[in-house]
Amino acid sequence: MRKAERLFQLITLLRSRRQVMTAQELAERLEVSERTIYRDMQALSLSGMPIESEAGVGYRLRPGFNIPPIMFDENELEALLLGVRMVQGWSDDQLSQAAATALDKIRSVLPEQLHHRHTLKPEWLLVPDFHRTNRTQYSSRIREAIKTQQMLDLHYQREDSTYSQRRVWPLGLVYWGQTWTLVAWCEIRHDYRMFRLDRIQELEESDCHYPLHPQRNLQHYLSRFDCDS
Repeated sequence: MRKAERLFQLITLLRSRRQVMTAQELAERLEVSERTIYRDMQALSLSGMPIESEAGVGYRLRPGFNIPPIMFDENELEALLLGVRMVQGWSDDQLSQAAATALDKIRSVLPEQLHHRHTLKPEWLLVPDFHRTNRTQYSSRIREAIKTQQMLDLHYQREDSTYSQRRVWPLGLVYWGQTWTLVAWCEIRHDYRMFRLDRIQELEESDCHYPLHPQRNLQHYLSRFDCDS
C-alpha cells in the first residue's frame, strides 16, 4: 500500500470511529507495524491535520474537524448498508473486506447528527451468509482472470456427476440467488457455457490470454437473450 493511500485510510478510520483509536488497533486494520503508525501520525500532524494523541490512550481527530460531508438520507443509507451486507454475505473474502472498508468511508463522511440518528446497523436488514465459502471458491482468481483476459483450465463436475476438463475464456460472474456462475467461452464447444463455481474441482491459470472479440464477450452473450425474447 502506498503511503499516500495509507494516510488517507488513517484519516478515514479516525473520522469514522468518532472515538480514540490505539496505534495497535490502527496497525491491525491497515496490516502494518505500530512503528509505521507512529511515523504516519507524525507526518499527518506536521502536515496540519488536527490529530490529538495521548501516550497509552490513542489517537483521535480534534472534535469539530470535518471535511464537507456527502449527504445521504435514511433510505439511501439503508440501501448502501443492504448492498454492503449482500457483498459480505454472498461474495468472496476479498470483496467482503472491501465492502467493510467502503462502509468505514461512508461512516467517515456522515455529519454528527446523522451518526446519532442512524448507526448503519438496523437489525431488520439481514443477509445470511450460510455456506459462503463453498459458493465463492475461486471467485477472486476468476475475477482477476476476467480483468486480465487470462484463459483458465477448469476441472469441472457436471450435473450428472461426470467430470470434464475445459479451457475457457472467463467473461463474467453472475449470481443467481443461490449460486455463483461463470459465463465463459469454451474452446472445446466453441460456444458460450456456464459453470457453477461450487462444481469447479480445480482451477489453473493458463499462460495464454484471449483477445477482445466482438462476438465472444459478456455483452454479446446477454444480447442473445434479448433476441430470443
